[in-house]
Amino acid sequence: MRSPLSQDTADLTSRARVRDAAILRFASDGFDVGLRAIANDAGVSAAMIVKLFGSKGGLREACDEHVFAVVRESKTEVLGGQGAPGAFIGQLARMEAYRPMIAYTLRSIQAGGEHAREFIEHMVADALAYVAAGVEAGSIVPSRDEEARVRFLLGATLGTLLIELSMNPDPKAIETGEFWDRALSRLTLPALEIYTEGFLMDRTLLETYLLYIPDPPERAAGTVA
Repeated sequence: MRSPLSQDTADLTSRARVRDAAILRFASDGFDVGLRAIANDAGVSAAMIVKLFGSKGGLREACDEHVFAVVRESKTEVLGGQGAPGAFIGQLARMEAYRPMIAYTLRSIQAGGEHAREFIEHMVADALAYVAAGVEAGSIVPSRDEEARVRFLLGATLGTLLIELSMNPDPKAIETGEFWDRALSRLTLPALEIYTEGFLMDRTLLETYLLYIPDPPERAAGTVA
């Protein structure tokens, strides 16, 4: 699996080096940061960034694409069936390397606007693909409405992290290991409990809801009766 951000800038092309520097800077300071700050981090000129990416918008698109690719690959590795627990533990061990990607995602959502909407829709589309792979592999229970479930799960996960960020009075908290240790510890166990063991002791509320809605979806193949 690829490294989310290279630890050896000497091995990177100028384009990849600038992209990685931009992900780190956007994750830290948001998207109002200027090209000169990113150029300084990457060891190039602002003119070189324009030459490589055309504009700041083009640079951000390249950052988006890289973040999407890393998230898609990591989720597929964990949810793809055999070896998933080992892959999950391995990713926990590498979590520090993933923090800039998660922080970049949170900043993208915080920014709002059309770009944020497109970013979220892309995440939904990618999630539908890797969840479908997990269903096919037998590691995920099918859903009556897969898109609705994916949107809920993304909202629960990212919403939890956004709340943690919003509740922290330190504007630079997102850069600290303390913030991420606390935020991920509050997220991981309850999420895995709900995903694995469920929450309600019986099906009464679900069955009532399915009777209530005008056109209940068919039971997904493979779900427990």
